[in-house]
Amino acid sequence: MELRITTLIENNPDDQNKLHYEHGLSLLIEIDGKRILFDTGQSGDFIQNSNKLNQDLTNLDYLLLSHGHYDHSGGFQKFVKEIHKVPQLIVGEEFFKPKYKKVSQNEYKFNGNSFDEEFIEQKNINLKKVYDEMENLTEHTFIFHHFRRNNDFEQRNSKFFIKVNSSYIPDDFDDEISLGIKTHKGLVVIVGCSHIGVINILGTIYEKVKMPIYAVIGGTHLVEADEVRIQKTIEAMRNFNIQKVAVSHCTGEEGIRCFRQEFKEQFFYNNTGRIIEI
Repeated sequence: MELRITTLIENNPDDQNKLHYEHGLSLLIEIDGKRILFDTGQSGDFIQNSNKLNQDLTNLDYLLLSHGHYDHSGGFQKFVKEIHKVPQLIVGEEFFKPKYKKVSQNEYKFNGNSFDEEFIEQKNINLKKVYDEMENLTEHTFIFHHFRRNNDFEQRNSKFFIKVNSSYIPDDFDDEISLGIKTHKGLVVIVGCSHIGVINILGTIYEKVKMPIYAVIGGTHLVEADEVRIQKTIEAMRNFNIQKVAVSHCTGEEGIRCFRQEFKEQFFYNNTGRIIEI
């Protein structure tokens, strides 16, 4: 059983500067004979990258969108238009709540999906909403949802809101889903943006599976975190005895620097075009 993860698009360029890159994330995950697309970036340029990387997106088994922000779901409509064989779409049950970002005292900017459930129905796409805290996807792959807040340093970001009728209420990111993949080395956790806090996610997952966590791959949303939160995040990862940290997207320069300094050869930046095999 081999796990292979290809980063189709991410904030930073590939090593040969041949691929598109953007503020966003899209990963192709191959496991148990299944091919899983995890997020679609913001523009759909991940499709061109997949062609250059010789990755066929017409034979996917699943498409997961980690949460309803444009930089993770924005490429979905282009995918539907260009890839005529759309796999089952999997999202958290709260995925279609309209998301906004507060940009000034009385101004909110739409920050969510460019499509709604009506679009899904019109295109006859098989939609699965995740309601439970944990569901099996493949033999060795689990979807996790509804993460608990287990610490006092990963506070809710005060900039993010959802709109309910005419009111803006703080976004708890209860739509967020992550993947856990069982390997011979331990659990590999795939995260989109970790808005609820990467340690909250890891803690909730560990409580569910009671399995050593070998690696964390994806966005950790430490881009606006202060030094205290970053250091507590690193300390908590050390307590989980995580052996590989492959962060990307929304981690931020200071978070990357601190991860690299602490984890040394156990760390690498998961930039566009990177292939991880476990």
